[in-house]
Amino acid sequence: MGQHHYMAGMFIETETTPNPSSLKFLPGRPVMGQGTREFASPEAAEASPLAQAIFDTGEVVNVFFGGDFVTVTAAPGSSWTDLKPQVLSILLDHFVSEAPLFAAGTAAGIAVPPEDDDLLVEENEADADIVAQINELLETRVRPAVAGDGGDIQYRGFRDGVVYLQLQGACAGCPSSTATLKHGIEGLLKHYVPEVVEVRAA
Repeated sequence: MGQHHYMAGMFIETETTPNPSSLKFLPGRPVMGQGTREFASPEAAEASPLAQAIFDTGEVVNVFFGGDFVTVTAAPGSSWTDLKPQVLSILLDHFVSEAPLFAAGTAAGIAVPPEDDDLLVEENEADADIVAQINELLETRVRPAVAGDGGDIQYRGFRDGVVYLQLQGACAGCPSSTATLKHGIEGLLKHYVPEVVEVRAA
C-alpha cells in the first residue's frame, strides 16, 4: 500500500488515505512530535515555512502535520502524478536540512491553536467524569485510528448526551468522515459510556 522514495540517505513513505484527494507522507522521523496542526489556507500556512512551500505548489488546499506524518490534500482537478514529486522534494529538502517546522518568533509552534480550545457547548460540571472517560477513549482508541487515516480529531464538548467532535486533515474532507463519526466513533463511545446518545460533527 505504501511507497518508498529515497534521497540523501532518507526515505519518505507515502500512503493513500480514505480521502482520494489526500496523501499521507511519512518521513520516518517526528513531524510535530506532540499534538497536531492543520493549515487550511495559504494565509494559515505562513506560520510554517514547510506548509507554505507545499501551498506554493498552487495545487494544494490543506496541509496537516501529525506526530510523524504530513497529510496533503490536493485541490480539485489536481493530479497526484504531478503533485507528488513536488511535495516529496519539498519534504526531503525540509527534513534533510533540518529546517524549523515553524517560522521563528511566531507562537505557531504551539500544538493547539487557541481557537481550537473553545468548547462548542457549555458543559455541566456534573458531567466531568463522563467527559474524562470520553477524552480517554478518544485518546487511546479513536485518535490512533484516525491518525492511521492521515488526520486527527478534536474534542469540542459534551452536553445532554451529545459529544461534539471535529475531524481534521484527510479525515475532514473524506466522504466516509461522517460515516466514521456516526458509526465507528459513536458506537465505541456509546458502548463504553452509556450516557452518550449521539456524536455530532462540530
